[in-house]
Amino acid sequence: MDIKNTAVNTAKAAGLMLKEHLGRAGRIDFKGSVNIVTEMDKKAEDLILEMIKKDFPDHAILTEERDEIVTGSPKRWIIDPLDGTTNYAHGFPFFCVSIGFEDSNDVKLGVVYNPMLDELFVAEKGKGAYLNGKRIHVSSTADLGRGLLATGFPYDLRQSRENNLDNFANFAVRAQAIRRAGSAALDLSYTACGRFDGFWEMKLRPWDVAAASLIVKEAGGTLTDFKGGPFTIHGRECLASNGLIHQAMLDILMKRNLGQGVQAG
Repeated sequence: MDIKNTAVNTAKAAGLMLKEHLGRAGRIDFKGSVNIVTEMDKKAEDLILEMIKKDFPDHAILTEERDEIVTGSPKRWIIDPLDGTTNYAHGFPFFCVSIGFEDSNDVKLGVVYNPMLDELFVAEKGKGAYLNGKRIHVSSTADLGRGLLATGFPYDLRQSRENNLDNFANFAVRAQAIRRAGSAALDLSYTACGRFDGFWEMKLRPWDVAAASLIVKEAGGTLTDFKGGPFTIHGRECLASNGLIHQAMLDILMKRNLGQGVQAG
C-alpha cells in the first residue's frame, strides 16, 4: 500500500462527505464554553480510521476526537477530521480535512483537503509542496506593512489572559490586514501557496498543524515559536511566514512577551 495515496484518498472521501452534509451538522456537543464537536466530526473520523486501518492496520493513530491508538509502531497518522468545526456547525463553508503521517516522530507527509473549493494540498518531506498537482511557493512580500496575515484565538479565550487579543491588536496596526477564518490547517496551507504572507497562533494541537506545517516548510516558508526557537507540532506556539517578514513578526510577538514578562511556550 502507498501511504500518500491512502492519505489523499481518505482526505477526499471524508471531505466530500462533509461537503454533502454542510448545513446538516447533526448533534453538537460542547467540550468547553466555545469548543464544540459535531456529529459530522465523528462520522468523518470514523471513515478516516476505517480507511487507514484497512491499509495499515499496524500503524498508530492520533486523532482529535478519541484516544490515541498506540500499536508500538514508529509510524503514526495525525488526523483532524474536520478543522473548522465551528464554521461547519454554522454552515460557514471554510473547513478542511487534515492528515499528517510521521515516522519516528518526523512528519513525512501532509495532506490538507478543502472540499468546498476542491483544493488538495500535498507535501512530502524533501519533495516540495503542491496544490492540485501544481508546485506552490510562499509569497515574495518583504514588507510587513503590505502583508496579509492570518491568525486564530484559543478555545480558552474567555478564561485565559494568554488569548492572542494583544497580539492581534499589535499586528492590526502594522500589517496591511488580518484574517481570522477559523481553520489553522487552511491558514497554514494558504500561507504555503502565497495567499497569506504570515500566520501566528497559540495553543494549537498536533492534529491542527502536523500536515500543514510540512506544507509550509516544503513551500519554502519559515516556522518557529514566538521567540524564534524551533517549531514543533507539540509546542504551544506557531509562527509561520514566507521568511521575508518573519523577523518583523517575531519583533512584534517578542515585544509583547517582554512587555508583560511572559515566558510563552
